[in-house]
Amino acid sequence: MYKKILLATDGSEHSKRAAENAFHIAQCSSGSQLEVVYVVNVDKAKSDVINNWNSIDVNDSRKKQFDEAERLAKETGINYKVKILHGEPGPSIVNYANKNNVDIVIIGSRGLNGLQEFVLGSVSHKVAKRANCPVLIVK
Repeated sequence: MYKKILLATDGSEHSKRAAENAFHIAQCSSGSQLEVVYVVNVDKAKSDVINNWNSIDVNDSRKKQFDEAERLAKETGINYKVKILHGEPGPSIVNYANKNNVDIVIIGSRGLNGLQEFVLGSVSHKVAKRANCPVLIVK
């Protein structure tokens, strides 16, 4: 049913649950390709560099954001690839999903920064409104 599945992750608990659902859905459709995307927000990237002046530390902290997806991929044997995007998370995910004709986007309902979400609107809400495919929002 869903051959090209896009999992948006940020390392939050909601995105970890989204990853579990994404791999479960991928297991139900033989030949599924799971694309795990993580968006490096320019504003957050600046603070990451300031707080972690060693570039190895910055890359390690970013890699931790999709560790759960990689662990699940190894457990389930699902074919996946990781793509790091740059920009504002909502529009970046929507742009990638629409340009790459994904069948479904799976995303957590809340990310790591609750204050920004309250003021600016959630990333998942922005993706659900603008993506050209079904969006599964996981709590």
